Amino acid sequence: MQSIEITFPDGTKKTFPYKTPLYEIVDSINPSEEFIGVKVNNEIVPMQEKITKNSVLTFLNVFTPFGYRMYQGALKFIFEVAVKEAYPNVEVYFLHSVPKGIMCEIKGIVLKKEDMSRIKEEMAKIIHNDEKILKYNVEKKEAMAYYNNNHQEEKARNIHNNTNEIVSIYKLKSYYNYFYTDMPYHTKNINKFDLKYLGNNRVVLVYPSSRTKGSVPEYVHYEKIIDTFKKGQNWLKVMHTSYLPDLNEEISSSKIQEFIGACELVFNESIASVARKISENKNIKVVLISGPSSTGKTTTMKRLSSYLKALGYETIPISIDDYYKDREETPVDELGNKDFESLNAIDTALFNQDLTDLLKGKSVCLPVYDFVIQKKNRSANPVQMKENSLLLIEGLHGLNEELTSSIPSNTKYKIYLSPFIPLGIDRHNYISTVDLRLLRRIVRDNRTRGTDVSTTIQLWQSVRDGEEKNIFPFIHQADIIINTAYAFEVGVLKVFVEPLLYSVETTSPYYEEARRLLDSLRNFYPIPSEYISKDSILREFIG
Repeated sequence: MQSIEITFPDGTKKTFPYKTPLYEIVDSINPSEEFIGVKVNNEIVPMQEKITKNSVLTFLNVFTPFGYRMYQGALKFIFEVAVKEAYPNVEVYFLHSVPKGIMCEIKGIVLKKEDMSRIKEEMAKIIHNDEKILKYNVEKKEAMAYYNNNHQEEKARNIHNNTNEIVSIYKLKSYYNYFYTDMPYHTKNINKFDLKYLGNNRVVLVYPSSRTKGSVPEYVHYEKIIDTFKKGQNWLKVMHTSYLPDLNEEISSSKIQEFIGACELVFNESIASVARKISENKNIKVVLISGPSSTGKTTTMKRLSSYLKALGYETIPISIDDYYKDREETPVDELGNKDFESLNAIDTALFNQDLTDLLKGKSVCLPVYDFVIQKKNRSANPVQMKENSLLLIEGLHGLNEELTSSIPSNTKYKIYLSPFIPLGIDRHNYISTVDLRLLRRIVRDNRTRGTDVSTTIQLWQSVRDGEEKNIFPFIHQADIIINTAYAFEVGVLKVFVEPLLYSVETTSPYYEEARRLLDSLRNFYPIPSEYISKDSILREFIG
């Protein structure tokens, strides 16, 4: 009988009979870490697949990007099945992500806080019994019929819009579903989670990540983010565009330009509303705009400036990046690399002095940072505030009170930008805010800097780590949240980003991530960029 040689993560090799199932190979070594899945020759492979050639295995856990997504997908599936086992004839909806968790809604029953214990018990039973999560490849028509028969029409419509004639779904106990991610083979290692009941049948599913060192974090409630999402979700309901198939229908029926125009009007109104709020408080002299990478800070500040000027203000734009310390003073992280995302990388003393002088009516030559030589120099053009002047400050640390410690709180107005799309792919899948920002960044980095996809993905993890440390802990200090995403924009980005993602070689360590992003775009109809106005926030990324 033909044998195959398997190389394990520690470098050891072992032979197995030809066509040995992957789960048997993995079980034979009893890895000490709680793995979620396995890569075979740099490709994620279902555990029931039979191995037919010499292969190298890599284990995935919650500390790896792929393992994290697999954990998240499996936990959603376990939660859905547990809820339906405990309360038959209910439906579970996964609405959107929140910091450290997922917002869920259960329909068909009036939930109470005590119900969380019963759901947790059902989840624990599924995990303890080590139920298998089996992958099935089925014909497109068969999958559509299944979801139509189960009154999940939007899922059937998504499958109809998929170009593949064979689609993958997963089975847990007697339930079938898909979550746009590969899934673990069994449930035993999906054992860390918590449920937080928010009332009104809404539950947050909390789970671990690499940033929480594998432990379940404490849930922090950000009411303003949830309220902003609800507002967007309600508007899409009015527009009869709650799910992706609805948007695709707008595109195929040549109504997308009208929808794009409506989305732009809603965004403009959100900026105009903020401008009015600022104008109503005569104490405000400093407006701070913050948000993670690729949220559209530059465009939003310009747009806000225009509305404030229309209300009679003169605005003075300031970038926090111009206050970076000189190269020799830049702090380093735990790995010895320059840490430009730390507040300590900013010359906060100079920043506060300049703001104080400006607020006193003094003339100030603001600095301009040269990123080539990593030094700042004073501009030759002084600025001075007038009675009707406002300072508009944009940057990573805008919400952090330490940045503007010498400025009275009652003179500051803090804005947090977050690009989230209330449009659901279907009732169990939504458009990830993190993925949306990554797509934006891939397109922009390639267009403006010639950066290849692998490099952008490689740097993305450190960018995300910086956001966790320097932005997200301060969201609660924001006076208002502005959603800087459009419900239609993935279709526009798709045209630009697909060729870039296809360029990633199979040997790249980021090949699987590129393929995952490509798969996530599969059901989106493309939208021509000619429909996008020149001053749209999307132009910051697509040009």
